[in-house]
Amino acid sequence: MTEERKAHDAARRIVDSPEVLKALSHPLRLRVLRHLGATGPATSTTLAAALGENTGTLSYHLRMLERSGLIEDIPERSTGRERWWRGVRGLDIRRPPQEGLTEAERAVSAELDRMRAEEDVELARRFAAGQAESEGWMRGSRSLTHLTKGELDAFHDDYLALLARYARGPEDAPDDARPVLLRWFGLPAD
Repeated sequence: MTEERKAHDAARRIVDSPEVLKALSHPLRLRVLRHLGATGPATSTTLAAALGENTGTLSYHLRMLERSGLIEDIPERSTGRERWWRGVRGLDIRRPPQEGLTEAERAVSAELDRMRAEEDVELARRFAAGQAESEGWMRGSRSLTHLTKGELDAFHDDYLALLARYARGPEDAPDDARPVLLRWFGLPAD
């Protein structure tokens, strides 16, 4: 492992607690995280307007996300009762080992998987429908290879390192950058 990669990995914090899983398993919280990740910091009022929700509901879900360490308050931007929120950068969110979860936590994990699968199917539809007009903004690849379990683990770790290398929020992105959704998953073909 290169020194650059070691430093980069050290800057990322692995999060794999059941509490984070629970915070992620609500559709509105996922929408809040997506909005903050795509457009940058926001208040509960601006989030409510953007997501079509009321501020009371948003405030509750923002507190849940804050408690789980997924978002943080920006004290230098907050004034009086108005709090500005941003997604926490440098998180490597991973699923907790299934054998360590209770039945209730496994149910939460399954619900999160269901919601993410629905979102992935919708993204695949958007990809198929819009690729020709995307002016090169949509890219994809599918492949079949033969890997050992260890090689699959290494591939996954390399993918996460690649994501970390390019990770930045809207406030750090060049003017011509756009928010881009990326997905990777591997599963046996037999």
